Amino acid sequence: MTKKLVIVGGVAGGASAAARARRLSETAEIVMLERGPFVSFANCGLPYHISGEIESRNALLLHTPESLRARFNIDSRTQHEVISIDRAAKTVTVRDLCAEREYVEHYDTLLLAPGAAPIRPPLPGIDDPRVLTLRNIPDMDQIMAALDAQVRRVCVVGAGFIGLEMIEALRHRGLEVTLIERDPQIMAPLDAEMTAPLLEALQRQQVKLHIGDGLAAIEPNPQLQLTLSSGARIETDLVVLAIGVRPENKLAQDAGLTLGVGGAIAVNAQQQTSDPAIYAVGDAVQVRHVVSGHPVILPLAGPANRQGRIAADVIFGKQATYRGSQGTAICKLFEMTAGATGLNEKALKAANIPYRKIYIHAADHAGYYPGAKQISLKLLFDGDSGRVLGAQAVGESGVDKRLDVLATAIQAQMTVDDLAEMELSYAPPYGAAKDPVNIAGMAAQNLIAGLSSLIDLEELDAAISAGAALIDLRQPEELRQGQIPGAENLPLPQLRAQTQLPKDAPVIVYCQVGLRGYVGQRQLQQRGYSARNLNGGFRTWKMTQTAKSFSGKGNS
Repeated sequence: MTKKLVIVGGVAGGASAAARARRLSETAEIVMLERGPFVSFANCGLPYHISGEIESRNALLLHTPESLRARFNIDSRTQHEVISIDRAAKTVTVRDLCAEREYVEHYDTLLLAPGAAPIRPPLPGIDDPRVLTLRNIPDMDQIMAALDAQVRRVCVVGAGFIGLEMIEALRHRGLEVTLIERDPQIMAPLDAEMTAPLLEALQRQQVKLHIGDGLAAIEPNPQLQLTLSSGARIETDLVVLAIGVRPENKLAQDAGLTLGVGGAIAVNAQQQTSDPAIYAVGDAVQVRHVVSGHPVILPLAGPANRQGRIAADVIFGKQATYRGSQGTAICKLFEMTAGATGLNEKALKAANIPYRKIYIHAADHAGYYPGAKQISLKLLFDGDSGRVLGAQAVGESGVDKRLDVLATAIQAQMTVDDLAEMELSYAPPYGAAKDPVNIAGMAAQNLIAGLSSLIDLEELDAAISAGAALIDLRQPEELRQGQIPGAENLPLPQLRAQTQLPKDAPVIVYCQVGLRGYVGQRQLQQRGYSARNLNGGFRTWKMTQTAKSFSGKGNS
């Protein structure tokens, strides 16, 4: 039985492990060593204090060394950096950053929770003091101090969760914001077409966008002069780097522990490293992806907390196993919410996992109740078994509710049949008798059963070039929203009486979101036509075109 547990790092994984360890053992000595000045804080809340939405800085401080001592009898020491591990002697060497001294601490079991560090690419000018990152409270304080110093223009580099949240925070403060993203799309957990509503929201908020164009150099003139890969130049007062993180693996590497993908610390399902006396949790570790089974890095707060709890259970003799991660994540961007769970289409292709997909665009609650907003949902599933592999959703309201249901379905290895049959809460202000999750399941059922014959957008041009007729089933007044080039308008109510369509060529039908297209496709097939329905309808086609239009050029 462990008599002394030493934890390197606090925040999510380390602090969770320490609290769980104390609940399991009142007699164990628990020492938590944190390099920074804060042992437990809400790092996911940092952008919202910068924006002013979380007014009190103290609201982000979850625990102090004093509160951990009083509640849990945990010896937590801030500004104590562990600089080496002696596995044979079971000791760590610690540098007290305040007293400028080093000492040795013994452990029976060691738990590593060092987290991940923001990436700072080796670019000219990257070390200018006006180029900042956001990982912890001192970083937040530095950004806020800089914003108070006559800053009007800020460039955010990177369009992941932190980057987008920072853009919202900065615009909330009334600053001019430019986004630079090297990849051809924003928010990588989503597939490109699903980011279109977010791009439109950024444009409405007058954020200048440079998508598919990376930062190449920074010149520290009186104002910062940024040069992009395309040669474009931008003048700004401040830069916030949000291009990703890398595992803090130096301690583990120097100690000879096995590392995995991307340099992350390799652990088993009990969070144990290659040394049986050393465990590791949080953003620094490699995890098994629930869907693919492959090792991945998924730096998220929820998994870090669960891993800390599981590691403490195992250390103190309980049976516990970490099931893996599936990357469930969500982001607020102005009035929009977007999130993903499981694998996206890009990841499924990279892993050579066969899949089918459907798009639905449905109201977040009953359409006849005021205030209904559209949710765009993409569901990815196994075309044979129907097992749910991934989902993405974006909209103004109700996205989190549907995403959490689909995340639960993925962990439980449910199928689209289960989605169709789910009994979810319904009253007009909250949902509909057929929830968007049910509709997605039913649409996938129809596809697997052969009732629905879909054509995906990436197949459309080739099919038209080969002679397929493209029929727009919407009402004439709907065409003001646009029309797919080459389409002939034939409203659905007139389709049954139509006798002029040639039966010797394929017919592709579409409507606004796919439902009328499905009705038209079924009608035509039963009349002897070779008919397919465009997956997701005009709305998905328009989202795809929007995403393409923002990639590879500056937009203002």
